[in-house]
Amino acid sequence: MKNIKLNNMEYEIVYNDNNCLNEEELVSKCTDYFDNFDYIFGDYAYDKLRLKGFFDSTNKKASKINDIKYLDNYKKDYCSYGAKTFLIKKVK
Repeated sequence: MKNIKLNNMEYEIVYNDNNCLNEEELVSKCTDYFDNFDYIFGDYAYDKLRLKGFFDSTNKKASKINDIKYLDNYKKDYCSYGAKTFLIKKVK
């Protein structure tokens, strides 16, 4: 699995639908807001990258809106049908 660096932190690519992850675009959009999250999920809607942070289920900060175990629910409710998506996980 390939690793990428964002804001001086290392992430591993968990999955990358159809090789959609544009690393240059991700680096430009990923602010320090995402530094606290364990995962960063990205989806492309109308050729625009949207990002959402998620916590590991064991993290005290996790709630129903940002717990990684609810990622499939988030995809169904908030992502366009057939949208290309990717998930990266912070390397500890």
